Amino acid sequence: MQLIDKSQESIMTEIREANLNYLMLAQQMIQADKEQAVFRLGVSMDIADLIGDLSNSQLIKLASSNMMLMRFRFDDAAMLGMLTKNTKGLSQSIVHSSILMAGQKAEAIA
Repeated sequence: MQLIDKSQESIMTEIREANLNYLMLAQQMIQADKEQAVFRLGVSMDIADLIGDLSNSQLIKLASSNMMLMRFRFDDAAMLGMLTKNTKGLSQSIVHSSILMAGQKAEAIA
């Protein structure tokens, strides 16, 4: 039973580290070019403003959540398949999937 606890703790540690890395990168992107960051992160302008204005202590507190804060943007298998299955036309697939993702509305955190 103790192996499960160590495994779970390891996963929680990895989630917190991923959250912190994501938030730090997101904040850096937002401060450098907010419009491009909104597009690349897939967040609304309001969420970008909130992330951009977080203090270091707020960033660390938010990152310590036991849930992943970043969202996997591929909601359908076809879009993900474009990036993973067709290695011959990979650059075209990446451009096509970027266009499709750009058309998706940014999600707001409720």
